[in-house]
Amino acid sequence: MAELYLKYEFWIAAFQLTLAMFGMGATLTPKDFRDVLTEPRAFSIGTIIQLLVVPLIAFIFIKALNLHSGLAVGIALIAAVPGGTVSNVFTYFARGNSALSISLTSITTVLCLLLTPLILSLLISKFLPADFTMPHAKMIKDIALTLLVPLILGMVFLRFFPTIASSISKWCIRGSLIGIVLIVIGSYINGRLNMSAFGYQNMAYILLFLIALVFINQKLPKLLGLSYADATAIEFEVVFRNINLGILLNASIFPAAVAETAQLGNIVLLSLLLFGFAEMFIAAPLIWLKRRNKN
Repeated sequence: MAELYLKYEFWIAAFQLTLAMFGMGATLTPKDFRDVLTEPRAFSIGTIIQLLVVPLIAFIFIKALNLHSGLAVGIALIAAVPGGTVSNVFTYFARGNSALSISLTSITTVLCLLLTPLILSLLISKFLPADFTMPHAKMIKDIALTLLVPLILGMVFLRFFPTIASSISKWCIRGSLIGIVLIVIGSYINGRLNMSAFGYQNMAYILLFLIALVFINQKLPKLLGLSYADATAIEFEVVFRNINLGILLNASIFPAAVAETAQLGNIVLLSLLLFGFAEMFIAAPLIWLKRRNKN
């Protein structure tokens, strides 16, 4: 069982991400992309925060705390991926601008095809083994095949089968969760989820990075004069990252079957899973706080 997981780790990660992106695509129409034109200022600010400010926060965080290689790579990977689909749902619950949230998720997902490998190279090159070469071409191919292709196919499915697209989307999202469960179980069986080896201090650093994202993105959109609805959409888009993509890229860059980088990949995987768990844990309090402040 353990060896079987190591052999197919990447494909399990690809399966869960493909399902999630197809499910997202099955809720999108071209109008969601055109909404960008109706709110160019809010969209531009959200995109700049997502693609420039978050990586800058990660860079400062890594430098200031002098983080070691595995944790530094994990935080860099969290910063390099775009917002996840769950941000759209949470924005809706918090009474934010759902159209802006969907537009930001859609466009930054497309942009990450080129920007995610670039951001990673800038942030983590010094933490990788001397003989390690960042697989840029493979990363671009993986992102295209597991993010963009299923996203487009999902939109096509909605176009031709609108009556069942919503149900299919829900089942795809649920199916992607099965993929996450398989990754957690497989990693645990192989001894990759060693919390004692990861250390409580590193856990605290992951939580601190999440808190930094929440704090800065509660303040920055407001300082730039955005409305409550727009600021909320941007905040949730930035805080709730596409951890599914992070897990896939980790499996692609640091496969567990390769002994030379397996330990590094283990720490990165734990960083991703802990961040993903923590962001889900704070979702309800954050939504409640936003709605309370609005009222």
